[in-house]
Amino acid sequence: MSLTNYITDTMKIHSPNARKWLFRQSFFVAVVISLFFSIFLTQAHAGIRQYSAQLANSQWQLADDSRLQCTLAHQIPHYGQARFSAKASRKLNMEFELDMMLLPDNYSLAQVRSESPNWRPGNNGRVLADMKLYKHFTSSLPKKVAWTMLSELEQGMNPTFYYNDWYSEQDKISVGLSTARFKSAYRNFVTCVSNLLNYSFDDIAYTVLNYQLNSDKFTKASQRRIDMIREYLTLDPNLDLVLVDAYSDSYGGRWSNLKLSERRADKIRNYFVKNGIDANRIEANGYGEKRHIASNDTTLGRGKNRRVVIQLQKM
Repeated sequence: MSLTNYITDTMKIHSPNARKWLFRQSFFVAVVISLFFSIFLTQAHAGIRQYSAQLANSQWQLADDSRLQCTLAHQIPHYGQARFSAKASRKLNMEFELDMMLLPDNYSLAQVRSESPNWRPGNNGRVLADMKLYKHFTSSLPKKVAWTMLSELEQGMNPTFYYNDWYSEQDKISVGLSTARFKSAYRNFVTCVSNLLNYSFDDIAYTVLNYQLNSDKFTKASQRRIDMIREYLTLDPNLDLVLVDAYSDSYGGRWSNLKLSERRADKIRNYFVKNGIDANRIEANGYGEKRHIASNDTTLGRGKNRRVVIQLQKM
């Protein structure tokens, strides 16, 4: 029997008030059924694809563990990799990268939320940030958001990214970071970050060192500086060439000044080699009184001219 016939027959055998009540109830049922099929048909054409590591396959690992860089990596099955990275620098830094296997066709935007896991019902999530998704390179988030995401993971929450599928506008994609096996790797990561150098490659890539008068001994400030360079050279295998150019002031004879500058250059070269740097990566030259950068008529000017310039070049 159809719904219409049921309503008609019911109205024939009941009182007026009963018929009104039954008609309202039947109309409500019809509306609910209509809404149900409408939602069902909509979901049949639109859906959400979820990417996240399950308990059995969740992996967090310290991909880089040195005094130059620390990287905490998390593999997301069938999607890509999430990475938190910090580098040697004067200031504490952090960056998050979402390395997708399939990059978008064009610019897109993802909402980053901290979601409660299934075993913590009733704990509402919150929005952390919006992240730009680019066509040609890996998407990233800055220091403050990256540290917040790590804090949320430490508290058992799941940072999750939501965005529209760029191939099907009706579909959505969610990408979640799992807390499984996170805390142990995170502790190692924090330890690594605390041991990073407090200076970067850019801080020492071009360095001018100065000498004491008529000597191949550095001033105190320059000695501290060359110790920093030596330490960095022993840690970074990607440095291709170290250029050492030594100069003198014009005090004394030109020949003696040339030899003095050569001794200075050779001494630095030997210092680096003694500390494990490949001699083939070092090019040292002495230029004597050439290429003054200040007047030799004053004590201050001559002090500036008694110098060594060290330039570092990466591959």
